Amino acid sequence: MPGTSVMWFRRDLRLADNPALLEAGQSGEVVPLFVLDPVLWGRAGPARRAYLAASLRELDASLGGALVVRRGDPVHVVPEVAAEVSAPTVHLAADFGPYGRVRDARVGEALAASGRELSPLGSPYAVAPGRVRKPDGEPFRVYSPFQRVWLEHGWRAPVDPPSDPTWASLRSDGPPDVEPVPGLELPPVGEQAARAAWADFRDHRLEGYREGRNLPASNGASQMSTYLRWGEIHPRTLLADLAQRDSASATTYRKELAWREFYADVLWHRPESARVELRSDFEAMVHDPPGETFEAWKRGMTGYPIVDAGMRQMLATGRMHNRVRMIVASFLVKDLHVAWQHGARVFMERLADGDLASNMHGWQWVAGSGTDPAPYFRVFNPTTQGHKFDPDGAYIRRWVPELADVPTEQIHEPRGVEGYPEPIVDHAAERKEALARYERVTARRR
Repeated sequence: MPGTSVMWFRRDLRLADNPALLEAGQSGEVVPLFVLDPVLWGRAGPARRAYLAASLRELDASLGGALVVRRGDPVHVVPEVAAEVSAPTVHLAADFGPYGRVRDARVGEALAASGRELSPLGSPYAVAPGRVRKPDGEPFRVYSPFQRVWLEHGWRAPVDPPSDPTWASLRSDGPPDVEPVPGLELPPVGEQAARAAWADFRDHRLEGYREGRNLPASNGASQMSTYLRWGEIHPRTLLADLAQRDSASATTYRKELAWREFYADVLWHRPESARVELRSDFEAMVHDPPGETFEAWKRGMTGYPIVDAGMRQMLATGRMHNRVRMIVASFLVKDLHVAWQHGARVFMERLADGDLASNMHGWQWVAGSGTDPAPYFRVFNPTTQGHKFDPDGAYIRRWVPELADVPTEQIHEPRGVEGYPEPIVDHAAERKEALARYERVTARRR
């Protein structure tokens, strides 16, 4: 097929604002390819698999049924597809994750062996990881100065979708069939759903975001994380709209997008931080092995209502409110003394929006081993957090039905409720223990 190229979709399941797709279309016909990589598929939990399968079906529909899904190792599959259509170039948006970088290098080598080229253009970020640096060329380790330089650096404007694309016809294995997950409530998926969700938030809830984002019972959060994770919408699209708003809430939301890009940058410079402490001195921290209390935490049966509500929301929807994520993570690391890696793996398995950089470094931030310069003394009191951010217990009642009829004045400290456990630990005692363990780590440094 002369004049044919391959567009390898990964974390960019959309047509609009996709520079790599536009470049692919300049050659003529395009094979829109998605490779179902057994490595990544095997790591995904039910919510992520269900969401991806549904998103691929939506992408296929937007391509008029032309999406080519192949199963197997991309190192073999991508060159095979390129060879089938005699495509000289495979276009893609760059992947800056630890696995993706190695995989793409191997795919590029395999293509080069047959005289073909891998052509990356763009990324899942407004500013690609590695571009924002200190004046001396070193990467940032703290968010605030990164955010300032990131904002000064700026980004390109969004680009339109292909105006008159021609999709090549090729055999496809089809989007994966996924067994329905009982009780799982995924949001609408796909590029059009993403744009509709963003428009709804932008036009009706953005101006209340600064205050509403911390209230899990409200509709104050944007709920865009899953769409961003799969690239059904690009952050440039969001940032372009935010540039038209001069408000505290718009500024706050832009800063939240910068957090996502900061964590991606940290992981790009330190890929091992997906597994080990960014701050190596925290390797001396003493942790308890995950046991019965860890299993209770996973089930949402800790006896601390705000913690249990968050864990059950994640099981039911593949999402969890961001404020509650911090509370839940702090409880595991500092009340149960379990290493952050165990909780991070649970999140990556259960979250439909599971993003390696944001997830692992969010957990490290809570654990004190990450980018925050002095965070370990921040031990969230789950009861106090519940009172502050879910004062009438609406969020708790939504996700912990055993507590639906508990009076508001008791909702954060229920006792003797049938079917609901008593607290599995004493927070005050475990807070002291957590700080004592931290003191032993700092004493080693001295």
